[in-house]
Amino acid sequence: MYYRLNKDIALRKWRYVDRAIYVKGVDHALGVSEEEFKTLLLCDGSTNIDKSSVTEDLIAKGYISECKKGDNVYDWSKLKVYDNMYFPRMNLMITGKCNLNCLHCFNAKDNAPLNSELKYEEIVRLLDEAKNIGVHAFTITGGEPLVHPRFLDIIKSIYKRDMYVFELNTNGVLITPKILEEFKKIGCFPLIKISFDGIGYHNWMRQNPKAEEKTISAIKLCVENGFRVKAQTQVNKKNISVMLDTAKFLNELGVDEMRIIRTTEAPRWEENCPDSTIPIEEYYEKMLDFAKEYKDSGMKMTIDIWQLMTLFPRDKSYSLKTIKTNKKEFNIRIPMCKGNRGMIAVSSSGEVVPCLQMSGYLMEKGISLSNVKEKSLREIITKSDYCDIATAPILSLILKNDKCSSCKYIKACAGGCPALGLLYSNPAGNMFHEDITKCVFFENGWYDRVLSAMDDWKVTNPLNI
Repeated sequence: MYYRLNKDIALRKWRYVDRAIYVKGVDHALGVSEEEFKTLLLCDGSTNIDKSSVTEDLIAKGYISECKKGDNVYDWSKLKVYDNMYFPRMNLMITGKCNLNCLHCFNAKDNAPLNSELKYEEIVRLLDEAKNIGVHAFTITGGEPLVHPRFLDIIKSIYKRDMYVFELNTNGVLITPKILEEFKKIGCFPLIKISFDGIGYHNWMRQNPKAEEKTISAIKLCVENGFRVKAQTQVNKKNISVMLDTAKFLNELGVDEMRIIRTTEAPRWEENCPDSTIPIEEYYEKMLDFAKEYKDSGMKMTIDIWQLMTLFPRDKSYSLKTIKTNKKEFNIRIPMCKGNRGMIAVSSSGEVVPCLQMSGYLMEKGISLSNVKEKSLREIITKSDYCDIATAPILSLILKNDKCSSCKYIKACAGGCPALGLLYSNPAGNMFHEDITKCVFFENGWYDRVLSAMDDWKVTNPLNI
């Protein structure tokens, strides 16, 4: 029998990753067994292979198909071996410019000194470098990415290199039927993450009298054209009262998921709206009240509550953001942050940061970890201050943070979110500070309170330390 890899399957190897496959539409590589990988290497359309349980399993998984002798494997599918560490994704801020003037955002329209932008030629060079280290998938973000004068050319350039966009972060105002049609022609069907800050509050938050109307139109347009939408909602003392009504509204529009994000104590937000940030413990209380009401509402939209929980109403379950691992899985070698370890983040000035949530803080403090305008991407992920932090294991946190090393909950939170640890660090720039939001959650009994409030739903990652 002759077999070949299906056109959406590719064989890959990296340093410390001996066998993996990429599947188009999946943002990270998937592991396969040694026997499966050996068989996949033979599925080149020219090697005669006996039918076996392994080949039947690979067919069932959609990895291979029977073929005629001489049917060549697609170029993208052929084995590629990279001598660098595994980084499958990139979060690329193509511009810091924006068409709105949001109260909380350091990339707001009036923040001219921060409105940097990567030139198209710089982005193309970066895409070539990304391809050469095995990057597969992109989140495209800003600022507002659609204000970049070569936005569609950038998207096309990604797909021309057999990479793809799995997420697009946008305020939605500039989305048009023409852009969505161009996406379809390219074969680009990302999760479109659109900011929407609550019924009756979006115009105020975005400082534009037409923002709410235009954003709602954009959401409808995306849904009608078959694109998945994730609404991203800032929550603060001003708009907390409309969260449930906003969820109902988005659910009726056909939005796949709503993400509720606590507006944090950033300098711009504190200046524009002093005393409007919800304190951590009050945030947990109000969001748990919201979760209780939502689970009894009959709505089916997934709800992602920042740093607390994700609700899956279709199967009446939820997962806790505060629990990243457990006693059985905990290992001092696992990354401090899987997101940092799996996604290279590049800002609009070329700065490479562990995650873009850190970029404003690092810029404000004058901290540079590396820059793609000064070093090649391969060099950056091999030896740089950025690489040291992005690949840091939990052991690094334990060695540098006495509170975490002595805490019994370390096997649950794994130190929490490094970006939040940095935000609340003292002295400034401490990359190994504890995430106090997790300390509050575990030390003040919020785990038991969540279980009690959600008693008729299943928690998928219960505490096990």
